[in-house]
Amino acid sequence: MRDILRAECDAIAAIPETDAYEGAVEAIVERVHRLGGKLVTTGMGKAGQIAMNIATTFSSTGTPAVFLHPAEAQHGDLGLLQPNDIMLMISNSGKTNEIVDLVSLTKNIYPETPLIVITGVEDSPLAKQADYVLPTGGAPEVCPLGLTPTTSTTVMTVIGDILVVSVMKVINFSREEYAKRHHGGYLGKAARGDKN
Repeated sequence: MRDILRAECDAIAAIPETDAYEGAVEAIVERVHRLGGKLVTTGMGKAGQIAMNIATTFSSTGTPAVFLHPAEAQHGDLGLLQPNDIMLMISNSGKTNEIVDLVSLTKNIYPETPLIVITGVEDSPLAKQADYVLPTGGAPEVCPLGLTPTTSTTVMTVIGDILVVSVMKVINFSREEYAKRHHGGYLGKAARGDKN
């Protein structure tokens, strides 16, 4: 257990620091909060689950976001895109067919859509088309086969948290605004200061 924890902690600590974070955060704020667009996240398989989680976390903290399944996008769901949207694409390999295809499909509708990419391969086909590349560092998976997305999805989640928290700081997202989006449950009560 300790070896797995240490390996995942080391992978998080080794996430490359890059100026692309500042650019990606500013682009999200510009497109969503100044121009009225939304953040569209996407990924296939396990990366898609991370992309969905990032979208819901952004939405709950004042930045409208939706998850777009890359396969369903090819069957009409791409219609959710609007002119001022920004896209966050996640692919560990950076060559997942459905995600790479989604770039051209998106640009065919709205060529100016900025693309933020989280990937383990900085010179991948997907990364080469991105406006902002956020590399994971490419640490090996802790899976004994070296195949199952484990370490990579942990790092992707952390990168998503970096983006969410950074945007929250820029837009000065308050506890009061948080409470408006969390009517029920423990978090809603905590945000309102309700001790019952």
